[in-house]
Amino acid sequence: MEPYLAWAIMGLTLVIVELVSSTFYLLMLGVAAFGASAAAYLGYDFPVQAIVAAIVAGAGCYWVFAYRARNAAKQMAPVDAGQPARFESWIDQGARLARVHYRGASWDAHVESDQAPEPGAIVYVVSTHGNTLKVTARRPG
Repeated sequence: MEPYLAWAIMGLTLVIVELVSSTFYLLMLGVAAFGASAAAYLGYDFPVQAIVAAIVAGAGCYWVFAYRARNAAKQMAPVDAGQPARFESWIDQGARLARVHYRGASWDAHVESDQAPEPGAIVYVVSTHGNTLKVTARRPG
């Protein structure tokens, strides 16, 4: 198999896998493989192809990282932010982990405030991290 075809197939595979992951990093690696494919098609040796792939991949991944960092502050506030929840009990008071009742179910929560809420007290959601809520005793905002 010709080297440019191998690079092109690798690039196409990475782009297809990117459609599932939607992180844009695999897209940049796919574009880098297409760049190496172009270098191979133009007759350059493997070290040049690898250098082209590395430079394009590094620049592309840096661009994705910088783009995400720039736009992180512009993202919409979480839907749950500011919503009330009912404090149920402590899981580990030293680590500030607790159970709260929110939207009809019990959730694990990390209590941010220094005050120790009593069972039944109202706490407010600050943010979510996976299946864990970050809550505080004072209404945010």
